[in-house]
Amino acid sequence: MVEALKTTDAQKLLYHLNVLLEQESRCQSKVYGLRLIESAHYNGLRMTARLRDFEVKELLHLTQLFGLDTDTFSLAVNLLDRSLSKMKVQPKYLGCVGLSCFYLAVKSIEEERNVPLTTDLISISQYRFTVADLMTMENTVLEKVCWELRATTAFHFCNSYYSVIQENMPCGRKSSLNFERLDAQLKACHCRIVFSKAKPSVFALSIIAL
Repeated sequence: MVEALKTTDAQKLLYHLNVLLEQESRCQSKVYGLRLIESAHYNGLRMTARLRDFEVKELLHLTQLFGLDTDTFSLAVNLLDRSLSKMKVQPKYLGCVGLSCFYLAVKSIEEERNVPLTTDLISISQYRFTVADLMTMENTVLEKVCWELRATTAFHFCNSYYSVIQENMPCGRKSSLNFERLDAQLKACHCRIVFSKAKPSVFALSIIAL
């Protein structure tokens, strides 16, 4: 009976993983657009990889400050990269784009009681734009991502891989794979644009392999 239950659980995990694999091609960044950002040199008018990475670190800081889920942070990064890969953003507007992506992710995933006030977000971020500016940018981001907010991210694959491995790993070795460490590595990798060019499934698998 116990073996039958384990088999059923494993089948459910594998089925869920297959669903994620089928969905991952949707709602991903345009690799060509990310490569243009990587190859760009800063001149005050063009987006660069360094500026993008700095903005993601700011979003990570906000995630930690408000005690939000890694799922929220991963979606915020996904929205940011999808937006940057599809439109030309001047550096002076990057903060507004980044915060808009972050706020959209928060409202999509977090419980209502965990959603911070817009004014608090802007104040803590020390940006000079207004609430109206943020709302306008939110609409722009939504248009660029075709109003598709629920993306399959590397975070989802990390969860699935971890569950499958834990389900099939001998009891004595389960402690060798620490999810907190995987979570920390995922966040760190999100702060580098090079990882955004990989498929979420491959990105997550590389973190597991480390």
